[in-house]
Amino acid sequence: MQERRLRLLALLGAGLIAALPGGPAEAQQGAPPPAVLVQPAELKPIADQSEFIGRAAAIDKVELRARVKGFLGPRKFKDGDMVKEGQVLFTIEPEPYQAAVDQKTAQRDAAKAALTNADLQLHRAEELLRSKTGTQVTYDQRLSEQLQAKAQLEDTSAQLRDAEIQLSYTQIKSPIDGRIGRASVSPGNIVGPDSGVLATVVSENPIRVLFSITQRELLDARRDTTTGDTLVVRLRLADGSLYKDKGRLDFIDVTADAKTDGQVVRAVFDNKQGLLTDGQTVRVIVEGEKAPTVIAVPQAAVALDQTGSYLFVVNDKNVAEQRRVKTGVSRDGLVAIAEGLKAGEKVIIQGQQRVRPGMTVAPTEAPTEAPAAAPAKKL
Repeated sequence: MQERRLRLLALLGAGLIAALPGGPAEAQQGAPPPAVLVQPAELKPIADQSEFIGRAAAIDKVELRARVKGFLGPRKFKDGDMVKEGQVLFTIEPEPYQAAVDQKTAQRDAAKAALTNADLQLHRAEELLRSKTGTQVTYDQRLSEQLQAKAQLEDTSAQLRDAEIQLSYTQIKSPIDGRIGRASVSPGNIVGPDSGVLATVVSENPIRVLFSITQRELLDARRDTTTGDTLVVRLRLADGSLYKDKGRLDFIDVTADAKTDGQVVRAVFDNKQGLLTDGQTVRVIVEGEKAPTVIAVPQAAVALDQTGSYLFVVNDKNVAEQRRVKTGVSRDGLVAIAEGLKAGEKVIIQGQQRVRPGMTVAPTEAPTEAPAAAPAKKL
């Protein structure tokens, strides 16, 4: 009787367990495979590149200063104007310097007249000496007077030239084409050689960018150039956008910094729109002109753990396989795979969080860009 009751309870318990949701019946059926998005690995040209912090520097930069003392006259420009070589930008009262020029001119003219008279006296003394009616002493005296008059003329001519130079300094001109900054002194103030910089003119087009690279990077770049691969230089601006014009390397410093082991490299860029300013900080991108073809996958497909980079590949039986890979350069949302993957293999780019190695998945291939429509045939 007791054994019959035990059998009955055992059968009843088994039936209840089987009827519960999630019991062995459903466990045997199994959950549906997780849905994932896949994309075949493709061969794409991706150039290797390096990025540096650089600073823009004007090719020509001139600080305008007063070279003579006087009251500053009206400005001949507005702050930020484009100016031409030889354009007058500041004036200093010219009247005292013009008076000095006039004075030196008069002294020069007097010296000319004295030299003319000395020449005549020397000629007469020479004639008298030739006719033996004059003496050698008189001739020598007249010769000395003529030489003194000639020296006096040269001295006054030099003084006149100096006065003219001082007068020319009353007009402060731009020595280059470029953009002028703000004036630091207002008209009416007394300025002189000790007044400091009145304004600065910079030549903005083209413009240089200076950046420092390590010796190892320099060696790699030189190896690339010896193999025929031309280096291209680009700039990334403060808002993250790329500067549209490419630059060219034109100078590598002849010495390296002993503290950083860096060497200054210079590139030149066109700056017709004036987007680059002297002293501006930019990011410099150096890459090869010929991009090698590599296996590329979306960056979303690659994950990282303590061992390194890995991704999931789906085989023809829809089974996920974990692959350890060696990554290369990243560009435009793609990452190059140097080792561990073949072109054409389907890589999971979405839904990896639900996937474990060896798990069966339900893959859906990511849509690709539609091919361009073929041109209509002419009848």
